[in-house]
Order: sequence, then structure tokens, then C-alpha cells
Amino acid sequence: MRYARTSFPLSLSLSRALPAFTGAVAMSQLRYRKPHREQGNGRRHNDDVRHGAPPTGTDKRDGAMVSKKRTLGLVLGCLVGIASGLCHAKYLDTLHENELWFSNIQEVEREISFRTECGLYYSYYKQLLQAPSFLQGIRELVYDNRTESLRTINLLQRMNIYQEVIMGLLYCALPLQGWIEPVYFYIHAVFQLQGLYVVALHVTAWLLSGTWLAGLLAATWFTVNRLDTTRAEFTVSLRENWALPFLACQVAAVTCYLRPNLKLRQERPVLAAVWLSTFVFSLAWQFNQFVLLIQALALYGLRCLQLAPARKVDWVLAGQTVSMLLVCLLQFLNPMILGSLTLSFLLATFLARRLQPDLEMGGFWRRISCLALHLLIVTSLTLAINFGAKVLLQLQSDEHIFKFLKAKFGLGNTRDFDAKLYLCEDAFGWLPPDTFVRLSRTAVFPVYTLALAVCGIGASVAVFRKLRGPGGDEMRTATGARDVFLRPDLLYNLAHTLLFFLLALSTMRMKYLWTSHMCVFAAFAVSDTGLWAATAQALGKAPEKLSKARYVVPALLLLYTLVQAAPRVRREMGELREFYDPDTVDLMNWIKQATPPDAVFAGTMQLMAGVKLCTGRVLTNHPHYEDKTLRERTLQVYQVYARRSPAEVHAMLLSLGAHYVVLEDSVCYERRHGRGCRLRDLLDVANGQVMEGEGPNDADLTAPTHGRFCHEIKAQSPAFARQFRAVFSNNTFHVYRILHPATPGPDQPDSVDPRAKQPDESGARTDRVESPTRTPG
Repeated sequence: MRYARTSFPLSLSLSRALPAFTGAVAMSQLRYRKPHREQGNGRRHNDDVRHGAPPTGTDKRDGAMVSKKRTLGLVLGCLVGIASGLCHAKYLDTLHENELWFSNIQEVEREISFRTECGLYYSYYKQLLQAPSFLQGIRELVYDNRTESLRTINLLQRMNIYQEVIMGLLYCALPLQGWIEPVYFYIHAVFQLQGLYVVALHVTAWLLSGTWLAGLLAATWFTVNRLDTTRAEFTVSLRENWALPFLACQVAAVTCYLRPNLKLRQERPVLAAVWLSTFVFSLAWQFNQFVLLIQALALYGLRCLQLAPARKVDWVLAGQTVSMLLVCLLQFLNPMILGSLTLSFLLATFLARRLQPDLEMGGFWRRISCLALHLLIVTSLTLAINFGAKVLLQLQSDEHIFKFLKAKFGLGNTRDFDAKLYLCEDAFGWLPPDTFVRLSRTAVFPVYTLALAVCGIGASVAVFRKLRGPGGDEMRTATGARDVFLRPDLLYNLAHTLLFFLLALSTMRMKYLWTSHMCVFAAFAVSDTGLWAATAQALGKAPEKLSKARYVVPALLLLYTLVQAAPRVRREMGELREFYDPDTVDLMNWIKQATPPDAVFAGTMQLMAGVKLCTGRVLTNHPHYEDKTLRERTLQVYQVYARRSPAEVHAMLLSLGAHYVVLEDSVCYERRHGRGCRLRDLLDVANGQVMEGEGPNDADLTAPTHGRFCHEIKAQSPAFARQFRAVFSNNTFHVYRILHPATPGPDQPDSVDPRAKQPDESGARTDRVESPTRTPG
């Protein structure tokens, strides 16, 4: 049966996200409306109405006209936002097809294209669809003994794979089997979520600035700066691609909730949107705790400085707490959530408010002293609660993250294998300078830098003056040039973008959390009436003279961005490539045909994810690195690339229940990294041995007594042949069967199946797409 490639209607997702914001967006149109004045004395023409006189026909017509314009602007802005999201989703879908020729390649090639941990996550979606029933598929996830050999683990507890469960349920429940292939159902869901992502950014910029033109500019900047804002088109099933759209929705909802002119009857649905989006985001990504911690720090800082209503901040933080606890329950009391810094911080803030409730009383220096003491109390309580929780739960699953952070900043052991595995990858290094060069080509980074400077200085001055003034919970309305920087929604977004900017600078992989909000903040800054009025006042001009700038400047920036990006986008849309990795395809086909279904395979983490997806065989290790036992298993398996004796490696692999080990020449003879960061170097140092090649070594390292295992085994000397038998080989991979004590000896060898690379026969589209082989998830 021929399947149609069909995308989901984005409106199904948007119908839940947009209604909560429409009331506040409409109010933003009212906020900047100028009062009508009479020609003569300058008084309001409806003064008599305010003093009790009935409205005239002119008043009614003017009010109806304003209402119609507001409604028209609201509808037009929503349509522009939806169109921006649909265009972005279609753009990513086209790039994905052009890069891989996904519609034309074999099923095994499609599965191999799910790189690294993406293949592991997708394998559970595939497993659910292949189960005799959906409930049986869930049972197999809860009692899984094929992801890690000799262990039965609860995948719903260990990993964030509820999105695969939901997608599997929808595909089984809806009449889709004859209409769309499972893989297209999955990838189109991801791309449509990216469309929702853009819509959420559009709404956030609109809410902040009061004009949907800012939303269009933010959406355009996000799309044309794709290299630095998303990687969804080539890492489809990464957890961040499921989670970040809901984080953007949550930021939009929080922005709306903190607006000073939000009516009480509108607060409840907006707060419900905050809680719901926080919960879905937390459910979708294992790193949710770090993102929510940064957001909680920003919000609680505003609360302590009396810059945001305490009641609203408390409700948002309560939503974070409830969301994490619900996710913890859904993940069968996952100890990483219970022992997270975020929950510890949230509990500490609750206790600190009871210990020191009055931070706003007294003069300037008394306030500063109280804030410093409060900060000390919160920090001490957070660390104490977190330490107690980890001791009580015996939690060690997240220690590799803190090892990495300590090693990165020179506070820990830089020779630790897990820490070095991250430190040697560019994705976990500092943000490279060429990022700013790319972002400057579309003017977004220069505009953002200027906006950050103006808002940062203006907010600092306004906050200083507020702290020197009388205390109290009442927030001044943002009417003057001085008070425009005291808007809670603006201050929250300023703190948000600044904190995530610092995070992106420290770790390149985290830049996707910052660049999307950078587009929003830059678009808001050039479109906000209050900022333009403050600029006019600073220049000594009347605000009316710059009133049109909030429309002219964004329009010019939008035109400039489109002109700059159009040639590159056309070139990308015209580049046709094809996924081409015949050696990996050959390996997967051999495994399916020549090994039993219960065979256990050992190898690099990323290759094992592909083996799980393509063949369903049992693994010794995989890329989901958030488990101490798994990290220890991985280090044992990786000894095949170290300088160890065959007996030592054989004993380690047997202890993991492995039947076959797959060796990769690209790892054994790696050249991508320099000396000190090659996988074999990390293993040598971890084993206390000097590294290969010319260069310095630590004084306490010793010379090895054995050759490199992955190289020596190819000669099949008697020491190796007694314990390992070559069963498959091609230009990239070498598979050896691990001989158990009961296995026939080397005098009865299995036939070796050498397979060379197949010549390409597909014509002009021959670009090879390779998968990385090292970084854990």
C-alpha cells in the first residue's frame, strides 16, 4: 500500500495555546491608545460622559470603530503567527527531506538516520507499535530486559519517553495506518511542534511590545538563523525538540501572567496555561530541572526585590513544584527528580519566606542587608536539603554532571573519564565567536546587544531608585520613561535572557535555550512604545516624534533580514543530498540475518542505539548516560579500545553477558580529536597509562604492557583466537563473537563474512551522511 506524506494540522496544537493569550494581547492594544481631544481647549471630548452625561452617537461610533480595529488587529496578528509557524515547520520538513532523501531510502536507512540517542528513543515508539497490544507494549517498557543485558529496568522511570508512548497510542487509536507511515507520523509531529515553538515566540514578542509586527520579526529571525536556533531537522527525536516548544509556551504564559494590566478574571486561564506548559515541558526532557532552576532564580530574585507581585511569583513557583512532583509520580518516583537542585531550591524559598518574611521594610541599607541575609539563608537551605535528599535516596545518577561542571571550571579531577568525555566535545565547550558573526549577519545580535544594554542600564537605575524609595508591595504603573523599566513582564524577560545568555556562553549545546529568546527580546526592544518614549525623552524630543518608529524600524529590519537570508535559504532548499552509509546498512542486515534475536551486543554507545532500533537485539550499553551503573558498564565495554590484555577484556565482556562485540575503525584510529581527547587517550589516562604519540604526559602515568586491543585482535593470534572469533568485517566495522567456556574452540571457526562498501548506484545524489560516534546524551 502506498502511503501519503501528510503533515498534522498545526491548528490542533495552537487551539490550546493561543486562547489564553488573546485577552492580554487585546489589552496591549488598549494600553497605547491615545485619548481623543477637542480642537479648542484640549479637554477630552467625552468629559461629559465621565461626569454622568449620556454618550452621544459620535462616542458610540468611535468606540465601535476602536473595537473593530482592535479585533481586526488581533485576528490579523493571530493569522500571521500561525502562518509563521506553518512556514517554519514546512521549512524544516523540506530540509530534512533534501538532506536525506527520506522518502526514497530503505527502511533500515531511515532508522540509521536517527542518530545517536535519537535512535534509542525512536526504538521504543517502534517497539510499542510492534507489540501484540498497546498495554503489552507498555508492560514491556516497564519491565524491560533488552536495553541493558542481565538487568530489568523500568524505561518509563529511567527515560523521558512519554512522548513516544503518546505518539504510539495516537497512531494505534486513530485510523491512520492506511494513510501515513509510522515514521512520518512521528517526524511530522516533531516538525509541527517546531511550528508551535515559533507561534509561542511570536506571542511572547507581541505581548511584550503590544504589536504583532514584533512577533513576525522574532519568528523571522528565529527561522533564518536556523543553524543557531534549532537542530530539529537532523536530530528529530532529541528530547529538547519535544520540550523546547512547551518551554516557549510557558515563557509566553508567564509573560502574560506578569503583565500589570491583566484583569483578575483573565489570570486564572493564563495561570492554568503556565502550569500545564510547565508540566508538559518537565515531562519531555530530563534536563528540565536545570532550566526550571534558572527560571526560578530569575522569578524569585524579582520577588525579593519587590519588582514582581509576590502572589503571582508564588503561584508560578508552585506550578513548578507541582509539575516536578507529578512528573516524579509518572516516572515511578524517579530519584533524580526528588534529589534535584530545583526542588531543593523551591522548598528552601518556601522555608526562607517563613523565617524572614519582611524584606521590604526600612531604608536602603537595611533592605540590602536583609536581601544579603535572605540570599545566604536560601543558599544554605538549598544545599542542606539537596545533600540530605541525595544521602537519603543514595542518589549518584547525576554525579557525572557535577563532575563535568567542576572539571570545566578547574574545580575537580580533569582526568575523570566521564568528565573528559564531555569536556572533549565541542558541544560542551565555550560558545565559539563565529556564533556571533552568523547572528550579526541578520542584525539580530547587534539589535539584541543594544536592547540588552539599554534595558539593563534602565532597569538598574529604576531598581536602584525604587530600593531607595519607601517600601511596600504596590508596584508603580509603567507610564513614565523612568517606570517603563519596572514592568514585571519586562524585568522577568530581561533576567531570563541574561541568565540563559550566560549559560550559552559557558556551554555551546545550551545556546538553543538562549538564541530563541534572543530573537524575542531584540524584536520587542525595537517595537515597544515605552522604550521609544524613553529614548525620545533621553534625546530631548517629544515622544510623538518617535511614535512611528515602533513600526518603521521593525519593518526595515524585517526587510533587511529577508534580503540577507533569501539567497542562502534558496540555496538550502535547492541542495539535494542522500543518506549514504552502506557499511552501517550492511552491518544491520547481517545482525538481523545471522544472529539470534536474544543475542547481546557490545560496542560504542551510539552504535548500540542503532543496533537496538534496527535489529531489536539486546545491548550492554547505550547513550542514555543518566545512570551510574550504565556509565560503569560503558567504561568496561570501551576497554576494547584501550591497551588491555585479551583475557581482561574477555572477562569484562562476559560479566556483562555479551555475545558479540562490534569494533569501529573510526574509533580505534580516531583522528577527529587531537591528542588528549581521542577516546583511546581518555581510556589510557583513566587506566593510568601514558598516551600514544609525541607530547607531554603526567608524571604518575606508566607505560602500557599490552598493545591496543582493537588493533591487536585483527591479527587473531592464539591469545585472541581462544576467546574471540571474527564473524563479520567490512571497511568500517569488525564483529567478533565472544567465546564462552562452552563455546567450541578456534579449531571450529565460524565463517567470516567480509563485506566491502557497495558502490553508489543512485546517480547524482551521492553525498554521504555520517553519524557521530562518541558523545553521550
